[in-house]
Amino acid sequence: MDDVELLARERRNLLALAYRMLGTVADAEDAVQETYVRWYRLTEAERSEIRNPAAWLTRVAGRVCLDLLGSARARRERYVGEWLPEPVPGESPIAASVPLGPLDQVTLDDSVSTALLVVLESLTPAERVAFVLHDVFGVPFAEIAETVGRTPDAARQLASQARRRVRERRAGAASREEHDAVAQAFATATATGDLAALVAVLDPDVVLRADGGGHVSAARRPVFGADRVARFLLGLPHLLPEARVEPTVTADGLGFLVTVDGRADAVLSLSVSGQRVTDVYIVRNPDKLTLWRE
Repeated sequence: MDDVELLARERRNLLALAYRMLGTVADAEDAVQETYVRWYRLTEAERSEIRNPAAWLTRVAGRVCLDLLGSARARRERYVGEWLPEPVPGESPIAASVPLGPLDQVTLDDSVSTALLVVLESLTPAERVAFVLHDVFGVPFAEIAETVGRTPDAARQLASQARRRVRERRAGAASREEHDAVAQAFATATATGDLAALVAVLDPDVVLRADGGGHVSAARRPVFGADRVARFLLGLPHLLPEARVEPTVTADGLGFLVTVDGRADAVLSLSVSGQRVTDVYIVRNPDKLTLWRE
């Protein structure tokens, strides 16, 4: 197999891995490109000595992502308004191309859900890399240790710490069926303008976050509480009367695609627990809607 064929074959898995670590498709593509650059920097003799090129590429991509996470956090401190991970369609190759891992901490769909990616943002870069590599992609700790510059035991501890925090933050998350039922009730109440019904489907401590990236209007700060979130949502149609809201499949389950003149304007996804919506995520940043415009 020549280099071009090898890199083309591994591209989808590398992109899937990098997206889960970095949270945006553009950053993931940059990470994959840098991984390719490092491959081509090797001499032919060095490449011939690599027994498992796919494992080498995965390990290097993890290292590239680890480096990028540090600079990404610095950029996000200067981000205009709330930063949210880029939502991907439920049928996106990024969601489907991940290989089956050995553990059941996360499902294939959940590993690209906005809810989980938001939790991963709270981890240290090393914890996030260790968790994604091991719990999602099944990479052995000996290889993860090389990626994060730690011992295998330390890499195992990083993944364990990350797993514990993910479990704590995701405890009580609804099944896909429960999520979609609540999302449908949410949609009905929103479409009919029924404030009482919408408040009833929202958790009292619900939080709404919107990401416009400074490119389009969006709430600069989170909106807290069922009554405030409900009134905010019911006020949106007055701001965009020409918008159409359509149900769509997201990695979180049933979500909603907002279009204006047939063009994607926003993706709204939900977190559900205890038969109520606990989080509302609205992404309007056009840089994060590219997959919804294809």
